[in-house]
Amino acid sequence: MGIQSGKNFINTNAADVIMGVAKKPKPIYVDKRTGDKHDLETSGLFPKYINKKDYGVTPEYICKRNEDVKKAQEEYDNYIQENLKKAAMKRLSDEEREAVLQGLKKNWEEVHKEFQSLSVFIDSIPKKIRKQKLEEEMKQLEHDISVIEKHKIIYIANK
Repeated sequence: MGIQSGKNFINTNAADVIMGVAKKPKPIYVDKRTGDKHDLETSGLFPKYINKKDYGVTPEYICKRNEDVKKAQEEYDNYIQENLKKAAMKRLSDEEREAVLQGLKKNWEEVHKEFQSLSVFIDSIPKKIRKQKLEEEMKQLEHDISVIEKHKIIYIANK
């Protein structure tokens, strides 16, 4: 029952081996002088992941998250800009500035006249308190007048 063939398998196999491409040896590493051999790919010494086609590419979910964060930041910036425009500072015109300055000078003259009308001899506590109050009021008015005269451009904050 044996099927016989006229083919010489020994010579055919020998010719295939001689004519064939040599097999690439499996990468290994030796860790001791006694010759312990280990597979290089599973050791972590072989750069396996940097050869992948998607190595170094940012994942899609991170790109989407970054876009969402950027969009939220832009919305917040727009909101802040809108609020700043609502609460923007108003510039005081020259006429208004002069009117305020004249009003302060008039108030200072009234307080000064009242201060001059005080008695020279201050013997009671209410008189002392009244004199101190008038002095503080005059000092504050003088400070305000000097600030307005010093600065030509004045801004008023809206509330």
